[in-house]
Amino acid sequence: MIRARDTLTLDLFDIPTPRPATAGNLDLDVPLREALSDALKHSDADRHHVAAEMSRLTGREISKYMLDAYTAESRGDHNFPYRYAAAFEQATGSYGLTNLLSKARGCQVLVGEDALLAEFGRIERMEADLRKQKTALKKYLEARK
Repeated sequence: MIRARDTLTLDLFDIPTPRPATAGNLDLDVPLREALSDALKHSDADRHHVAAEMSRLTGREISKYMLDAYTAESRGDHNFPYRYAAAFEQATGSYGLTNLLSKARGCQVLVGEDALLAEFGRIERMEADLRKQKTALKKYLEARK
């Protein structure tokens, strides 16, 4: 039995790298529509509620039909405005758009406690490097006596 590949869980050793800067390689139209669709599909709110919450957050009228157009690959004339990205993520409870852009640029976004844990790990690595340097200096100085 063939199992579907898990695209949500990151590989422990998968180091984020930017996409190559080749012609057309950073056109995110289809991945953006997929990220929008995925966030809407996994949201606890339906499209009407997402649109209403986005309207409230942005002060602009956003309809369910606009969301439908932004997610439809057949509606290439309807592009999702970046100014709505934060409101969309807030309304859907998703970080899909943030992750899409960060992945294209070779970054990884950490939220909440994950960011603190990453910083903690970075500090521990710095401490270990400093201990190694201290030990090497101590050995060098003792050898000169």
